[in-house]
This record gives sequence, C-alpha cells and structure tokens, in this order.
Amino acid sequence: MPTAVEDIILSKDERTFQYDKDLLTLPVPDLSYTLKKYLASVHPLVTPEEYKKTEAVVQQFAQEEGKYLQQKLTEFAQGQRNWLDKWWEDTAYLEVRLPAPLMNMAGPGPYRDIWPAQTGTQIPRAAVALHYTLKFWEFTRKEMQKPMRDGKGRPMCMYQYKRIFNTVRVPGVHRDKLVHYFKTEREWNCPTHIVVMSKGHIFRLETMGDDGEILTPPEFEMQLQRIKDESIALGPAQGVPFLTSMERTAWAEARNRLVSLHPQNYQVLQTIEESVLAVWLEDGTPGDESHLANMSLLGSGENRWFDKSLSSGFYENGLVVSSADHTPAEGIMLVYITFYVHNKLHEIGGKWQGSKTIRPLPDPKHLQFELDSHLMQSIEKARKDYAEIRQIATAEVREYTKYGKNYCKQKRLHPDAMCQMAMQLAYYRLYKKMAPTYQTAPLKQFYHGRTETMRTCTDEAFAWCKAMDDPTVAQSKKFELFVNAINKHNKDFAEACELKACDRHLLGLYLISKEEGRPIPALFTDPSFVKSGGGGNYILSTSCIGYTSVLGAVLPMCENCIGCFYRINEDKLTFYVTTWNADVATSSSGYATECCNALDSMRELVDQQGPSANATKL
Repeated sequence: MPTAVEDIILSKDERTFQYDKDLLTLPVPDLSYTLKKYLASVHPLVTPEEYKKTEAVVQQFAQEEGKYLQQKLTEFAQGQRNWLDKWWEDTAYLEVRLPAPLMNMAGPGPYRDIWPAQTGTQIPRAAVALHYTLKFWEFTRKEMQKPMRDGKGRPMCMYQYKRIFNTVRVPGVHRDKLVHYFKTEREWNCPTHIVVMSKGHIFRLETMGDDGEILTPPEFEMQLQRIKDESIALGPAQGVPFLTSMERTAWAEARNRLVSLHPQNYQVLQTIEESVLAVWLEDGTPGDESHLANMSLLGSGENRWFDKSLSSGFYENGLVVSSADHTPAEGIMLVYITFYVHNKLHEIGGKWQGSKTIRPLPDPKHLQFELDSHLMQSIEKARKDYAEIRQIATAEVREYTKYGKNYCKQKRLHPDAMCQMAMQLAYYRLYKKMAPTYQTAPLKQFYHGRTETMRTCTDEAFAWCKAMDDPTVAQSKKFELFVNAINKHNKDFAEACELKACDRHLLGLYLISKEEGRPIPALFTDPSFVKSGGGGNYILSTSCIGYTSVLGAVLPMCENCIGCFYRINEDKLTFYVTTWNADVATSSSGYATECCNALDSMRELVDQQGPSANATKL
C-alpha cells in the first residue's frame, strides 16, 4: 500500500519547534577569512590593475578600519542568538521602497500532470487545493511536522513555518513592518479566516465549521461559488488592492489616509492582514508554463493583495499560481506547502474522496472600504502604474530533458554544481565575459538562519569557460578544468552554508560603521565591490528550488541582471529565467536556450572523458 504523504512529513513523537533551544548561535566570521574569500570572488571579474588596487584597499581595511569594526561587531553580537536577524530583515526587505510586485516570490502551480487545463474547473480545483493548504496550516498549528535535520544531523530552524501563514507586511513611510498573527495551539488562538478576491471584490471566508474542523472541498466549493456569483453581480470593484502594488512610501501614505478616514477601513484592513492567506479567483486562461509563470509574477492586479505572506490564484481553466512576500520566509516554504498539496492530489486522483455532506455555513462577507476623492485618484494612478509594471519583465520556463540528477549521480558530479556551471558557460558564450553570480546558500542550522550569498563565479569556472570553445585546448584539459570548477563550487557552497563566505559578514561591518556614523570604508566604495556583485549588483541571480515538482522565482536583482531559478529532477532540469524588458542585451528565452546548449556541451565532454575519480561524490 502506498505511503500517505502525512506519514512522510508528520511526526508522532516530536513537536515541530521543540529543538529551537538546540539551534546553533550565528557566529561572527573571522575577518581575515572573509576578506580572503572576497578577494577571490573579485579576481575573475576585474582587470589585473583593478585587482591590484582592490588588494591594497582590502589590506588597508584589514589593518585599520576593518579591525575596529570587527571588534564592534563582535561586541554587538554578544548575547544574541542571531546578530544578523533584524538587520537582514530591515535592509534586504523592509527598508526597500520598490513596489511589492518587484520583490515577491511567485511561480506556476505544478499540478498539470493531474489537473491539465480544462474550462469550468476553477472553483472545484480551488476548493480542493485550499482544503489541503489549510491542512498544512493546521499541522503547523498543532506542531505536527517533523523537525528537520541537516546532513550532519543538526536540528534545522523551523521558525519560517510560523511566518508563512497569518502574516502581512504593513507599509511604512520609511520602513515597513512585518506583523504575525499566527500562533500554535499551545500559544493561543489564531485567526482562521481567509480572504478571497474575485473581480476585484474582497470577501472574508471562514475556513472552519462550528466543530473546529476545516471545511471540506465540497463546502469550500459552495462558498467559493457564492463569492464568484456575488462578485459578478456586484459590478465594478473599488480597486483598493491596486494600492498594494505602489511604491512603498506612497502605499503607506494611502493606507494612513484609509485608516484615518473611517474606522470601518481599519477593520477591513485588519481582516485582510490577519487572514491565514489570500485566494484569487482570476479571469483568463493562461497557456503554456511560461505564460503561467509570467502571470504568477505580474498578472492582473485587481485581486492581489501583494502584502500577504501567501496567496494562491486559480484561473478559469483550472491552472494555478502562487505568490508570497519574501520578507518572512524563503521560497522553500512555498515548496513545502505546494509539494504537500501536489502529493495529496496524486493520492486522491485529483478529486475529493471524502464526505459530500455540507454543513450549515455562514455566507462569505463582502468587505468594503469608505473612500474619498483623493483615495479614488490614488487608486486610479496605482491601476495605471501597475499596467506599466506588468510590462517590465518577461519570464521563460524551459525544461531540459536529456538528463538530470540520475545522470549526474552516475558520473559522480553534483547536479547543483552542473546547473551552476551551465549557467556560467551560457553567460560566457553570450557575452564573452563572466558575471558576478549570486546563489542562495541556506543557513537553517542557525537560530533564525536565513541565507548567505554563494559567489559562484570563480577563477576555476572562468578558466573552464574560456577553454570550452578554444579549439587549441585538448579535451582532456577541458575536462580537468571542468572537474576543478565543479570541486571548487562544491567546496565553496559547503562553506557558504556555514557562514564562511563574505557577503553577510561584510554587510554587518558596513552596518556597524553606518550606525556609528563613521565614513563609509573604502572597501565599499571601491569599484570592484559593485563589479563583484556587492550591494545587490549580481548580474546572475540564481537559486536551486530543490528536487521536487515545484518551481518559482523572483524578478532580477538589478539592471542587466538575469534571474535563473532551477529545479532538479531525476531525468530533467528545469530553468525559470527572468529578465527586464528594458535591458536590450538580455533575453529570458535566449539565456534559457544557451543554458540547454551548455548542458549538451558538458555531457559531451563528460561522456568522452568518462567519470572522474577526482569529482566530488554525491
């Protein structure tokens, strides 16, 4: 008999958060090692003359300002389990003034294999998916998920499970605020309603019956159909959700006006903000996976409350998208939830197998704001501005089906390193230069651990990329350089996951300097800092989404940047590429094609040379 999904993810004798006390304290890295790693990351991206100047700047920093700031950072970290926690949340997210659609994570639902596009399936599919998403929320409330451990057996931080539900990013004039309404059952009560948006209208929907049980899919289907019918009958909506797509200070000012205008507005905002999640009943029928990916990132904004920590959208042909605020959690939380729902759909054959009985249920409540002429003008401006934002970027989803994890394992080559090398080679072939590259490295063994930046553009990768299309270099030499680059990547990634890279430490030193009102150290104003990716200037922004059926992305980091997010499966590799439309030198489809070509070249090289005894084994 097949194993139920719950048997895999739930524990009978452990609580989800019980090992919080055993999590490692985030250390302050060694300054000399951080600066060594930084210089190594600069080397392949600058000229010899520029590198020599940077080397002198770094040496002076190590002997003077850096030594002082390191001492201050060490003192600041004393008594804290994670000295970076609040700094990272503030500087990476809450202080950023960009509109939320440019910051949020999003992706297509992976359900086509069991739910292909089909007219008339929007409401019943939304009901089933919503039921199982709420089951995941309930497991977290009851602390039933298995506590995770890393490859070394160390407990991993689970606190993001508490942050993905019942959470909202509230706009502020200078800095936003993250507000959590989620509580476990042991902690206290927690809001149990969701908000559903259809035709731009907002509804409050209770998710539990009087007996405390989550509504069944037939019950959700009835309630969602009521909402859809009423939203059509109501006619044009107020358009308030468009305000959440504004630049953050402008949205904060509009929100303040909403609150001060009428007490009802605060109550409506509170209902939306404390809800478990948001559901969008979207118009339209997206086509292929790339179309759906684009709609997930920058679809119609009339139903989207971009501040919510988690939202799911359902189109008229039954295709699904997800979106989440990046502030409270990494994309892996969307992976966990979506993968659970996907597996449950397989388990039940895509159709609810339980009771069809419908309990007496209260009608969904239509939420309305009181508006004045000033707010209505702000809404119209936000609506027009979002129409322009929708044209700002393009996504491309590309499946490479010639090989995947199984082939890499057979050849004793780590599939993540293979994908990263393919991205380096693709960029080099397109632009005849290397790119400063960001890869997400998780720090979940630390208390409230988030991520470190793994800088994947190395001297070893550069040497291999240059050799690959050089006819004067022997195949055996190309393979030797390839193995060196792979091994370097694996070593650097393992170190980054222990906070032995450079970016987060350098950020801490910079912020200590700023808080003390000192002049900005020359290290941070040196041109090599930006050229190597510092300050969020990574030209390749990459992240492995994992080894499941789930795929997601964020928009590119900076001008001329290419976002490349990828999924690894047994016999295929999938790339989710994003680029800004204004950057004429970049193309999502063009870069995706070149990544696939690079993977072809790599297989040809590996097959010619055979498996390497020197390559790091899986």
